[in-house]
Amino acid sequence: MTARIVPMTRAHIDALMPYEHEMFGTEAWSYASYRDELADKRFRAYYAAEDTTDGRDGDLLGWAGVMVVGDTAQVLTVGVVPAARRRGIGQQLLDTLLDEARRRGAEQTVLEVRVDNEPALALYRRNGFADLRVRRGYYANGRVDALEMQRAL
Repeated sequence: MTARIVPMTRAHIDALMPYEHEMFGTEAWSYASYRDELADKRFRAYYAAEDTTDGRDGDLLGWAGVMVVGDTAQVLTVGVVPAARRRGIGQQLLDTLLDEARRRGAEQTVLEVRVDNEPALALYRRNGFADLRVRRGYYANGRVDALEMQRAL
């Protein structure tokens, strides 16, 4: 499976919405939320991973977004469709976000991740993110904690 990382468009929102609900449950963003996020080019950047494998050109494999304000970037979302996991798509998307953050002048990156999301935690730790603090009851209507992580750029 080969992926091409491209700026996210409204067409990608249509493709990601079924996965958004499946993967993020009660924390899923709405179509309107994504539309509003895409509209904010000043502080935010969103990317999509598209399949470039023979005959599948353009199929959505994943998506990610970052917000940069001043010298701090915040990873807002990273999602990889279930069939495309464990193929380096999340790494490609994270690399793209970190490159964009640097390009926009960020010196550090922060994020929040569910404490029970082991694949995401492993990805972030492999990429130099360190634990900052636990936010109790942040996800799933107060049932799941979030881990705040940070790394220098």
